[in-house]
Amino acid sequence: MTDWDALSPQEVERLARNIAPGEWAVERQRPISTLLGSCVAVCLFDPATRLGGMNHFMLPTMRRDDHHADDDMLLSGDYAMEALLNGLLNQGAARHRIQAKAFGGGTIISGMASAGIGNRNADFAREWLARERIELLAADLLGPWSRKLLFIPATGTAWCKRLPTTMATAQEIAREEANYAESLQRKPPPGNIELF
Repeated sequence: MTDWDALSPQEVERLARNIAPGEWAVERQRPISTLLGSCVAVCLFDPATRLGGMNHFMLPTMRRDDHHADDDMLLSGDYAMEALLNGLLNQGAARHRIQAKAFGGGTIISGMASAGIGNRNADFAREWLARERIELLAADLLGPWSRKLLFIPATGTAWCKRLPTTMATAQEIAREEANYAESLQRKPPPGNIELF
């Protein structure tokens, strides 16, 4: 068993599983990381079972239309929160012990139409946790920063590094979000079997 507290954040990051927008992960040992702009990541963990997870969502809720309903759902906070909570419960976490930490919701490019998205994501995360009666132990939300987040599920430890927003950082985050959204639109090649 790794003594995560003895490792530097750089060593933890090297060992971490990275999640992209629209993804979530539950782990017992392996750390989880992500890069946030206006998106929000919520870390949920059960200290008794030493089980935790993280999600990364782009918008609180997404439109529901016939063409993209499944794709939109994967990027939304309401789906991401339910999926993460159910993932923890399915692996033995107890609902009454689950605690939370939340990060992101930055305004990384001021003046853009998307400037209010970070506020909406942060508000959604707080409201969802309050509605579900999950204690929010720590948060680093809003502000003009992008963030690098590292989470150790076994201990509930989270490191959040605020990154100065440069055009390069903003472009990297926007590219990551766009790539993920685009990947959801691609149809699988003919002849492949899709498992569900």
